[in-house]
Amino acid sequence: MRRLILSVVAVMLPMVTITAQDNTKGYYKDVFMDSGIMLTSYTELPVTELLGLSMEAFVSTKHSYTKPYKFTLTDTIRQRELISGSPIDENGILLYPDGQPRFRMVYMNGGRAGRHGASLGEEGRQNYRDFIAAGGSYLGSCAGAFVASIGTMKIGKPEVSNTKHYLGIWPGHTMSTGLEKSYTAVDLVKGGPLTEYFDFDGRMHIDSVRHNGGCYANLETAPEGTEILALYSTKGRDLERDIDGLPCVWAYKGSETSGRVVLCGSHPEAARDAENIALMAAMVRYALAGNGTPTLKAELRAGQTREMTDRSNPAFAPVGDRQYHHFCIDIPKGTAKAVITLEGILDHDDFDLYLFASRTGFAYSDDATWCNILQGVGKSLEIIAPKPGKYYISVFCATSVTSAMGKYGVEYSGRTDVLNGVPYKISVNLESR
Repeated sequence: MRRLILSVVAVMLPMVTITAQDNTKGYYKDVFMDSGIMLTSYTELPVTELLGLSMEAFVSTKHSYTKPYKFTLTDTIRQRELISGSPIDENGILLYPDGQPRFRMVYMNGGRAGRHGASLGEEGRQNYRDFIAAGGSYLGSCAGAFVASIGTMKIGKPEVSNTKHYLGIWPGHTMSTGLEKSYTAVDLVKGGPLTEYFDFDGRMHIDSVRHNGGCYANLETAPEGTEILALYSTKGRDLERDIDGLPCVWAYKGSETSGRVVLCGSHPEAARDAENIALMAAMVRYALAGNGTPTLKAELRAGQTREMTDRSNPAFAPVGDRQYHHFCIDIPKGTAKAVITLEGILDHDDFDLYLFASRTGFAYSDDATWCNILQGVGKSLEIIAPKPGKYYISVFCATSVTSAMGKYGVEYSGRTDVLNGVPYKISVNLESR
């Protein structure tokens, strides 16, 4: 049986991608937790406190697997509005107006995978797929691992279930362990990345991790590039089925521009003991390290104004809250002055957009050489006697919503009009010597 790592495929990147750039900036927040319909209704994720990560969540009506479900029409409406979109947030909470990930990572809880996938609807499931494809990462435990696959298989049965309602962001099959209300040990793979992303004090064995109807990766159908990060260890345990040595934690990253998917068949997410939270921390950090590399919106041309107003075209879409739009321009020899101008659009000029420029790579607020962070949209930057070469320009939206926890998790107020993006115009004019 194959237990360790399947080879990773190198992927050719578009010319506008810069692989050395920081992929931790330009997100609204770090983590979005899906505690939605048919999932465990957790409101907290202890590992985010440990790692100092910002988080928001959708939490459906609390339910029990042994009693009639109490979900209401409001659960369905609220979940669809958040994940699929609504008039005030047409792209949904996961995505910016240009389709880029609004959070660095989604964490999906355990529960009923197929039923939660069905409750998302096809538009919601597609938004999840778009989120990963555009660079957002994903961590799922138990049901969150099941639903990330292309379908579930059972030992001794050839049929595959739940293919219609699963996300397919890890294009392999999950296998049901058949173990309910139990605990297993977990062995980290020697030399694997989990030990690089958190300190386990030299230990490779986690003694007790909750397991309730979970899964493992079917290595016979696993796509190339799947990494096995940890294995079940069940020797000497009185369990209904022996799953010793089967993949408990695995990961997949389809390309440099897509996010990393990390899946776990068990339940370390709610525990606060040192070993379980260390496992969660390592998985979260490895997922976040796999965020897709940022890309350029376009190469600007001197004397031409680019209008970022078209929500139907990602290359010309408005900017979202706390998001960067990246551009570049080649400045020729003999240029006396370069003037970068940012302009507002009528009836959309009461937002705060910042303007940055750099020669060394994408221009972020903390390392840009030139910046203009005055209030409002309209502003400019002047670069006197620029050296010839490529310059990077960024537009950052400082206006954001006000968030608070409500009955169903996050609730937005204040500048909710920013959710559909802030349109603007940008241009660069060059003066010769």
